[in-house]
Amino acid sequence: MSFQETPSFPSQSIPVQVAFDRRELSVILSLYGRMVAAGEWRDYGISSLRDMAVFSVFRRTAENPLYRIEKRPKLRGRQGQYSVVGMDGQILKRGHDLKTVLRVLERKLIRIVE
Repeated sequence: MSFQETPSFPSQSIPVQVAFDRRELSVILSLYGRMVAAGEWRDYGISSLRDMAVFSVFRRTAENPLYRIEKRPKLRGRQGQYSVVGMDGQILKRGHDLKTVLRVLERKLIRIVE
């Protein structure tokens, strides 16, 4: 008598794509709105990939992104799943809390008024 193994199904907890949830998008779009009002940013793009989600910020539509806000769930237990990456690919800030990570971009809004 032969034993036939039942096929194993992928776990339900592993999504096909990583995406920002509503709360995360609310925080990101709040900052985006303030930066647009200040005249710093003009366009954005969202990418949902298999291992990460990316919110890219542009000064003009047809250029490379100024900043990328990335969510990588695999890094949740290590450095943190959120990071802000500059135009040159350098990680400006990484952490577990999205609001804390985005503070590095909010500093751009603070200017000396004469």
